[in-house]
Amino acid sequence: MHSRILPLFLLAFAASPAPALTLSEIAPRVRSHHPQLLAARMAVEEARGRQLGAGRLPNPSLGYEFQNESRVSPRSSTFSLDQSFPITRRLGLEKHLSAQLVTAAELEVKDVERRLIAEASSLAVRLLALEKQRALRQQQTRLAEELSSFTKTRAEAGEFSPLDASQAQVDAQRLLLESRRIEIESLSLQGALKPMLGLSPAQPLNLTGDLPALTLPAKSSWQQRADYQLAQARTEAAQTEASLAQARRYQDVSAGFFAAREQQDITSTRTERTGFVGFRFSIPLPFWNRNQGEIAEKAASIERARLEADALGSQITGEADTARREMEANAALVTETRDKLLPLVKEQTDKLEAAYQAGQSDLLTLLRARDQRLQLEAAALDATRDFHLARIRYEAAVGAGSEVHSPNK
Repeated sequence: MHSRILPLFLLAFAASPAPALTLSEIAPRVRSHHPQLLAARMAVEEARGRQLGAGRLPNPSLGYEFQNESRVSPRSSTFSLDQSFPITRRLGLEKHLSAQLVTAAELEVKDVERRLIAEASSLAVRLLALEKQRALRQQQTRLAEELSSFTKTRAEAGEFSPLDASQAQVDAQRLLLESRRIEIESLSLQGALKPMLGLSPAQPLNLTGDLPALTLPAKSSWQQRADYQLAQARTEAAQTEASLAQARRYQDVSAGFFAAREQQDITSTRTERTGFVGFRFSIPLPFWNRNQGEIAEKAASIERARLEADALGSQITGEADTARREMEANAALVTETRDKLLPLVKEQTDKLEAAYQAGQSDLLTLLRARDQRLQLEAAALDATRDFHLARIRYEAAVGAGSEVHSPNK
C-alpha cells in the first residue's frame, strides 16, 4: 500500500506548478537558482583554499645518516634538522597576493551575476511584450471574425459581394496565424529562460505582472561595476606579482643543526665513544640567475592590466550612453504613437467601419485601416519592449543591477 502511495506523492510534487514570478523577482531567482552562477561561486572557494596555503614556510627536513665501523673510520650516527626561509618579504607578498586573488574571484562572480541577471531580465521583458502582442492579435482576430460573420450574412442576403466575405475570412485567418507564430516564439523564449531560473523543461513558467512605466533611471557612476572593479583588482594583483618577482631574485637560505655519535673499538676490551653537535648555514649566490625574465614579464603584465582597465572604462561609457539614448528615443516614439497617431487612426477606423456597414465604403479600405491600426499598436508595444531592454542594458552597464521593478510591487 505504501509503495503505491509514495510514487503518487512524488508525481504530484513534480507536477506542482511553479510559483508566479514578476519582473522584480527575476534577479533574486537567478542569484539563487542559476546553475552556472552556483558553479561560478566555487571559484571563490578555490581561491580561499589557495589562500590557506599561501605565505607559509616550507616544512623542515629531518635527516639521519649511519656509517658502520671500518678499519679507518668509526661507527657513526648523525641526526640533522634543516629549515629554509626567505631573506626577503616574499611570504608577506604571497599572503597579500592570495587575498587579492580572493577579492578578484568574488568580483568575477559578481560580474557573471550581473550579466546573467541582465540576460534573464531581457528574456522576461520579451516574454511579457510577446504576451501583449498576442493579446493584441487576439483582439484583432475577434474583430476580424465579427467582420467576417457580418459580411457573410450580408452576402447571403445579396447586399454584399461574396468576395468581401472571402476576403474578411482570409484576414481573420491571417491574424490567427500571427497569434500562433507569437506563441511559438514565446515557447522558444521560455525554453531559454527556464534553465536560468532553475526550472526543468517540464515545469511551467508563470510570469505575471506588466511592464513598468517608461521612466528614465537616475544616472549612476559606472566605476562600481563589477568587471571594472575586477580590472582594477587585477592591476593591483599584477603590481603585487611584480614585487614578488623582485623578492624572488634571492633564493631562500637554509639553516640547520646536526648531532653525531661515533664509536671506535680500540681493542677487544676497550671502546672509545665520542660525539659532537654542529650548526650549518647555506646561502645561494645570485651569480647566474637573478629572475630577470619574470621581473620583465610582470612589469609588462602591469601595463597590460592598466590598459585593459582603461579600455573597459571607455567601453562602459559607450554602452551606458548608447543605452540611455535608446531609452529616450523609444520613450518619445511610444508617446508620439499612443498620444497622437493612435487616437487619429482609431477614430478613422471607427468611421470606416460605420461607413462600410452602411454600404458607403469598400472592404479593402476598411481592412487597410485596421491593418494600419494594428501596425501602430504593435509598434508602440515594440518600442515599449525596446525601452525596457535598453534600460536593462543601461543598468547592467553602470553596474546598478538588471532588476526591472514591477508596478505591482
